[in-house]
This record gives sequence, C-alpha cells and structure tokens, in this order.
Amino acid sequence: MTTVPLFDCRDAWVDTLVELAESDDRIVAVVNDSVGSSKLGPFQDRFPDRLINVGIAEQDMVGVGAGLANGGKVAFVSAAACFLTARAMEQIKVDAAYSNNHMVLVGQSPGMAYGELGPTHHSIEDLAWLRAIPGLTVIVPSDPEETAQAVRWAAQHDGPVFLRVSRMGVPAVNPDGYTFVPGRAVTLREGNDVTIIATGTVVTRALDAARLLEQDGIDARVLSMPTIKPLDHDAVLAAARDTGGIVTVEEALTSGLGGAVAETVVRHAPVPMRFVGVSDAFAPTGSIGWLLDHFGINAEGVAEAARELVAR
Repeated sequence: MTTVPLFDCRDAWVDTLVELAESDDRIVAVVNDSVGSSKLGPFQDRFPDRLINVGIAEQDMVGVGAGLANGGKVAFVSAAACFLTARAMEQIKVDAAYSNNHMVLVGQSPGMAYGELGPTHHSIEDLAWLRAIPGLTVIVPSDPEETAQAVRWAAQHDGPVFLRVSRMGVPAVNPDGYTFVPGRAVTLREGNDVTIIATGTVVTRALDAARLLEQDGIDARVLSMPTIKPLDHDAVLAAARDTGGIVTVEEALTSGLGGAVAETVVRHAPVPMRFVGVSDAFAPTGSIGWLLDHFGINAEGVAEAARELVAR
C-alpha cells in the first residue's frame, strides 16, 4: 500500500511569508505570544525588527495590525484561530473590515486541531462568524500549495483577509498547475448523481467518500471551496442543477460553509442538502482524529449523507 505524504500547512505559510518579505519591506508580522505555534521562528530570525509580539492581548494585536496598515505596512496578524476570532471580533469587525485596512488575519490551528485542549481551544464557530462581516475575504486552504498561493494573494489584495491555516497533516489535493482564485471553486472530481462540497482539511475526506460511493455505483462530483466569502455561486448552482443534491463538509459548525451554500441554493435552485460538520454543539475533548470521527466528518460519514440524498 502506498503511503500518501502529509504536510503541515503552517510550513507553507511561513516559507511564503519569508519569501515575500525578502522583496517587500512593508510586510510585518504581529503575534500574541504565538511565535512557536504560528511557526514564525524563521521570520523572526530573518527579520527581528519586523515581528511585533504584543503578548496575550488579542484585541490589542488586531488594533496594532490596523495601525501598522494605516502607516503603510502589510500586517500579517497571526494567532490561534480560537483566540483571534473570539476575543478580537469587535476589532476584526471595526479595525479590519469596517476600516477596510489591508491586513491579513491568520487563524492558526483552526477547527478541532488542538484536540485534547478541549472546547476552549476548538475554533469551530469562526467561519459562521466571519462570513457575516461585510468586506472580509474568508479563505480556507486545503493543502500547502493552496496555502502558499493564498498568502501571496492576500499580501497584494487591497483589503482585509482572514486566512485559516491548518496544523493537521493533509495531503496535496489540488492538480498540477493549480491557481488559487478567490471566489472560485475547484472541481476535483466530476459526477452527475450528487455533489460533495468541502473546504480546508476535509477536502481529502470528501474525495475518499467519493471513492466509497463509486463502489455503490454512485457518481459523486467533488468541489473544493477555498473561499467561504466570496462563495462561488455559479459552481454551487451548477452542482444543484446538474446533480440534484448537495452535501457540504467542513471542520466547523455547519452554519459556515453549509450555511453559505444553503443560502445560495434556497434562493436560486432549491435541492435537498445534507450538512457534515459540527452541528449545534460544543466539540468535546479528544484527539483530532477521534473528534472528526465523533461528528462523522470522515469518508463513511460523508458517503452516508450522500447515499441518503441519492435514495430520496
């Protein structure tokens, strides 16, 4: 059996940030005592005067990033996603989005990646919260190449961006020559019977589910959705009309990607849907693998949701 290599997307994020900073002295990093967990050691070593550590003060951290943006810098504000979003939501809303500052909010180790640290450290609400904020681009890369391209895009985008960077090992899922474009889904597998739309770390689980469904004679389309906002409405509506049913998959509350897709479908092309993710619950304590299985965010769970749609 061939072992598929897994990658930590934080490595791609910091390698790309260092590369960009070499040629752009506007780029700075702001952290909340999280140099290690953000893997920003190489950036700090290369640019010690361009990393600002505010300590455990997330609201101040976002405010400092906004101030730097006002001064002409490109601030990458990096922290554990659970603390960046929950503690500093007002600053994200006002200082980043309402003020339309060019700054990149980097949510590290999102979803349930902190596992055994429990509900206080799970970041499963972030996609639902952030997609409600006007003017904020929300990016959830699925693999290292997409992460690197998203960092490059965010560095030149004239506006606020939230970038969700995984620590859980993931395989490369995007095709050779792939180009990240915000608001554009990636068709990883064609299919006519049902569509699976996934984002971030669970895209690979959607692909595994499609292979299980193939054994049942079910032809599943798989779309990777790297941006929750803007959403690729055209791809969603085409999937609804072509396949007649949609399953969404996310390492988050299902009101994130699932809610965004449902809002599009119900207005323009109503079809049955199923939502795979964390429903209305606080995720418990446990390893990341156990937690994903607990909520059915795995190949069999996704395949079963698709089977229910096809059987209607």
